[in-house]
Amino acid sequence: MVATANDTIVAAIERAADVLIAQKDYFTTLDQALGDGDMGVSMGKVGAALHSYVEETDPGQDVGNFLARGGMAVNKAAPSTMGTLIATALMRAGKEVKGQAQIDLADLAAMFTAADQGMQKRGKAQPGDKTIIDAIHPAAEAFAAAVAAGASLSEAGAQALSAAQAGRDSVTPLRSKIGRASWIGERTEGKLDPGCAMFCLVLDAIVRG
Repeated sequence: MVATANDTIVAAIERAADVLIAQKDYFTTLDQALGDGDMGVSMGKVGAALHSYVEETDPGQDVGNFLARGGMAVNKAAPSTMGTLIATALMRAGKEVKGQAQIDLADLAAMFTAADQGMQKRGKAQPGDKTIIDAIHPAAEAFAAAVAAGASLSEAGAQALSAAQAGRDSVTPLRSKIGRASWIGERTEGKLDPGCAMFCLVLDAIVRG
């Protein structure tokens, strides 16, 4: 076993929350170029909600339930588009390991894939639309492939991060196709997608610890 709700999972959530709060002004700047500029405020709320949740909630013996309830806390605190996607990712990941006190690498890969699929379905987006999916989808695939090949947690995480960054960079030259960003058409070309940027920073914090 490589992770438990009491240590690795909680620590990962806390690092993610730290990034969301610390980088909220950066996310606002990116979002102002492509959307309505509220992403920084929303991500700050998500980060604060995650911190409060892990401080006030006993993980217990069910990793899946702990993550799912964390998703509900996020959804309540930040019912924005990105907040809802993050909540969905947590709830879908939690559903994969419902009832388990511990999780292994195969579980993590399944959770990663479920989070990706859940976000795609909820956001009605797919790879190539220039959204967060262009970072999380290749990351989930790379993580699963690395785990299947026998990689360690740190090795699989590094490969996932590299894939997420490559996905982010691959769509930066493209035109956004989803949400408010799609309204401004060609002006989105060459601009960094806020969702991709956010996911890469969060994953970097989780992977590097």
